[in-house]
Amino acid sequence: MKNYKKIIIANWKMQLDVNQSSKVAKATRKLLSNNKASRDIQVVICPSFLAMTEVAKVLKGSKIALGAQDSFYEERGAYTGEISVGELKKIGCQYVIVGHSERRQMGEIDEIVNKKVRAILSQGLVPIICVGETFDERREGNKDMVVMHQVYQALHNIEFDKKQKIIIAYEPVWVIGSGQVIDSQEAAHIASVIKQSMIDVFDGKDPAAYSIIYGGSVTPNTVADFTKLANMQGTLVGGASLEAKVFVEIIKNA
Repeated sequence: MKNYKKIIIANWKMQLDVNQSSKVAKATRKLLSNNKASRDIQVVICPSFLAMTEVAKVLKGSKIALGAQDSFYEERGAYTGEISVGELKKIGCQYVIVGHSERRQMGEIDEIVNKKVRAILSQGLVPIICVGETFDERREGNKDMVVMHQVYQALHNIEFDKKQKIIIAYEPVWVIGSGQVIDSQEAAHIASVIKQSMIDVFDGKDPAAYSIIYGGSVTPNTVADFTKLANMQGTLVGGASLEAKVFVEIIKNA
């Protein structure tokens, strides 16, 4: 998998049906086709599970990668409603989001995130591990500790191959969907906390194959505030990725 300077990921959540997903994917591909600025940027689109096969057809042959919004940690078995990493890989998926705050609010605990990361890495895919504090945790002054704990729990006891890649997405829970963004210097601080946490979990070794990105209501006007930071390599985009023109503007401005 090619190394890119930056990575911009679209998380469409449960916002678009299959036909809408196909149309937005086609429009995004068309708008990016002649955009020289995006050549050093890995663009990833994460549609809903039902739309993944159609979006995969649209993206085939392009430089846009297919991602999933979640996965399960077992490959086969009596797990009603779950999707395995192997199944995702077969349809061309390369990236998988895990530990998103919305999943955590539905009961996903750190132990499950860790199991999912293992499964994703075992199939050669890239986990996008979401970490971030709630408003109450922030108000209580526990932001750094929460992020450090989530990074450690997601990655501890995992044998990390330097050929593998990991993405850590910092998403302050209290800004998601609000239209707010945090101060870029605060993001820079958290990126440093995440980087140190990565070094700690890997026993003092600084793994080369990881990226830190920001997720939290970015727009074309604010994306560069984060991608210009020394330890930030991109963004995880929610609502602003649902319109191809807006999403491509984010990519251009990154």
